[in-house]
Amino acid sequence: IAIPAMLILVQPDWGTAVVFICFLIVLYREGMPGWIAGTILFACTLFLMTLLLSTENVIIFLVCCAASGFGILYRKTKYAIIPAVIFFLIYFSLKLTVRLLSLPLESQKVILITLALSSIAFLVFAYIRKIKHVLVIILILLALVGFTFSVDYVFHSFLKPHQQMRVNIILGKETDTQSVGYNLNQSKIAIGSGGFIGKGFLKGTQTKYNFVPEQSTDFIFCTIGEEWGFLGTTLVIVAFAGMLVRIIFLAERQKSAFARIYGYGVASVLFFHVAINIAMTIGLFPVIGIPLPFFSYGGSSMISFTVLLFIFLRLDSVRKIYAR
Repeated sequence: IAIPAMLILVQPDWGTAVVFICFLIVLYREGMPGWIAGTILFACTLFLMTLLLSTENVIIFLVCCAASGFGILYRKTKYAIIPAVIFFLIYFSLKLTVRLLSLPLESQKVILITLALSSIAFLVFAYIRKIKHVLVIILILLALVGFTFSVDYVFHSFLKPHQQMRVNIILGKETDTQSVGYNLNQSKIAIGSGGFIGKGFLKGTQTKYNFVPEQSTDFIFCTIGEEWGFLGTTLVIVAFAGMLVRIIFLAERQKSAFARIYGYGVASVLFFHVAINIAMTIGLFPVIGIPLPFFSYGGSSMISFTVLLFIFLRLDSVRKIYAR
């Protein structure tokens, strides 16, 4: 998965590269341990939290998670309370000392010093009480803290300025309706103006007067929203959901592993395209070049999705051969 994704990033084409994440669904179906999927989901959540919140608050959240996990591991509430108490006692003591003495210490440095001192204190406590696995949990916590500090570097070093702006607009950290955020703003206006039943076929003002750029490709969903309203968009989503459920049903009845894996691959690719494209047009995902299957203008897109489906239909039609 990583090799073709990295080659596409070199082009660069972030939209197509993101789609390759969908194959993790296939791996999970074929036996990938759940903790790997959980770790990836937690890392994504932590990345977004770091962009939204201060580093200090994120580290406090991680400490609370580590303390809770430690208590769950040993099934003792006191093992969750004690490390949290040690951490917050040191943290508030340092904050008070810095304020009283007017020391030139930033919040990030205070939280890091607190983390170091509380880790040492809890290691001593664990050694005295002969509690196992404390060092492993602390190392995992420190790795997550390191990941938190790397988010800012990755965000500003690997993403281009307009991509950073798009992410910040989605997160509500910046407002821009004229340049980078123009497409998204016009898309929301178009979808919202459709109301419940829409303005009617070819009667959308935002789309027909070209207020929405790329409305025939990446932003085709806003045309549906303006012309057919909430009712039309709901029907489109339900139709896609029905198709995905049907593909999964067909994949599960395959007699060969290849056909089953291919079926889940088709379902995953379609799901990611539909979910990201729709989320992109209503402001739930950064704007990237992702077409809406069977709706967006473009011969290569239509042919690709059609070939994906018909190869799977062919595999399904001869599935009984594998049963012999």
